[in-house]
Formats: sequence, structure tokens, C-alpha cells
Amino acid sequence: MPNSKVVFLTVLAMLAFAANSLLCRLALRAAHIDAASFTLIRLASGAIMLWMIVRLRGNTVGKHGSWASAFALFAYAAGFSFAYLTLTAATGALLLFGAVQATMIGYGLWRGERFGSVQTFGLLMACAGLIGLLLPGLSAPPLDGALLMIAAGIAWGVYSLRGRGSSNATSSTAGNFIRALPFVAVLSLVMQSRNFIDVVGIGYAVASGAIASGIGYAVWYTALSGLRATNAATVQLSVPVLAALGGALFLDEVISQRLILASIAVLGGITIVILGRSTPK
Repeated sequence: MPNSKVVFLTVLAMLAFAANSLLCRLALRAAHIDAASFTLIRLASGAIMLWMIVRLRGNTVGKHGSWASAFALFAYAAGFSFAYLTLTAATGALLLFGAVQATMIGYGLWRGERFGSVQTFGLLMACAGLIGLLLPGLSAPPLDGALLMIAAGIAWGVYSLRGRGSSNATSSTAGNFIRALPFVAVLSLVMQSRNFIDVVGIGYAVASGAIASGIGYAVWYTALSGLRATNAATVQLSVPVLAALGGALFLDEVISQRLILASIAVLGGITIVILGRSTPK
């Protein structure tokens, strides 16, 4: 694949991932839809779009995916939506992608990877940034929303780890989206007394599911074939920055000094860890 195409697809995918934060926050902040219904419509529309993409490529979903991965996907999507009831787009994206990378780094350590002094410094730097963001204060994010988003990031990290080495990532993702629907349907039934929705809310949820998630993941998996693993990991750290810019432009959200410093520490620290060389045990 030409480098120019890889760059274009990568940028497109990162914009789609950042758009998920903006669409969810737009829908929930203005009370166009409740979090459970947003999650249901997002996953359902994403499942339909991914199924169509797989079929257009001449493949089938079949037995691709698994129930365990589907539950991790559901846990991510539900935590993501409920967290954005209180978090800004930028803070949510930073916590999400920080937790995703921390989960994958932690898995590597558990498997026997060893960090050098530079990588250890990067890890401590990222942890300090996260602690600094969550410390009590006027600009600290709500703790319940922050914990939900961290849980969502851990779930997405588990989902990503389970999906490594898949022979057909798009088909597996489609299968997981379909399998996740019963879980989110049960959530919607449990939360039925708090459900509310309008046409605008449906539009935001469908855009998040079909375009930002369905098409976004398909584009990302295509771009991955032309990216090295370290490049793929580090480029995803651009999403919180894009979400922050989008939040400022479209949601009039204030980018606080605390958020800027925490972002530099968390994203910079994770970048140091990813780019550093680890030695197997």
C-alpha cells in the first residue's frame, strides 16, 4: 500500500475515533438520548454497517468473533456512554486511551517484559499525569465518570488483546458487535424507566455506530497493514488531542491547564514506554 494512502487512512481513522467522543457528548449533554439507548443504537448500527462491509468484500461473519470479546466490547461501550454523562470530550478521551494503553502495557509486564530505566520513567510520568488529573480540585473531573471511563478503557484494552492475531479483524469485529447486542438489550431493559430519546439523539447514535465505529474500524484495520506495531500504538494517542480540539470547537468546552499538563504527562509517558525497547524475561 502506498505510504500516502496509509497516512490518509490513518488520519481518517483517528478522526473517526475522536468523533465518537464528540457525538456521544453532544447527544448526552443536550439530553437528546439516555446513555443506555445511545449504547444500544450505537452497537446495533455498527453491527449492521460492519456486516455490510464484510459482505461487500465477499466474506462472511460466520463464526468470527467470540462471546468473551463481545462482552468486553459491551463493557467498553456502556462505560463509555455513561461516563460521558459527566465528562468533557477531552477528559474522557484522555482517560479512555490512557487506560487502554496502560492495560496493554500491564499485560506485557505480566507476560515477562522488562522495562529499562527510560521506559520506567515514562510509565511513572504517565501515572503521575493520571493522578494529577484526578486529584480533588475545582478542575478535577467527576470521580464517578472518571472511574467509568477508566473501566471502559480497561475493557477496550482486554478486547484489543483478545483480538490480536485475528486472521480477519473486520469480520471478527462484526461478529463481536452482533454478539454484544443481547448484553446491551438487557441493559436497556434494566434502565427502561430512565430511557428517553428524540430524532436528534438517534442521529448522533447512528453516526457514532455506523460511521465513527463501523466504518472507522474498517478503515483502521486496512491502515494497520501498512503500519508498524509501534507506529500503530503511538498514533492512537493523537485521539485525545483531536477530541480536545473538537470539544473546544463544537462543544465550547474549556481546555484547562490541569488537562493540558496531564495530557502531556500521560501521552508523553506512554509514548516513551511504547517507543522504548523491552527485553523478554
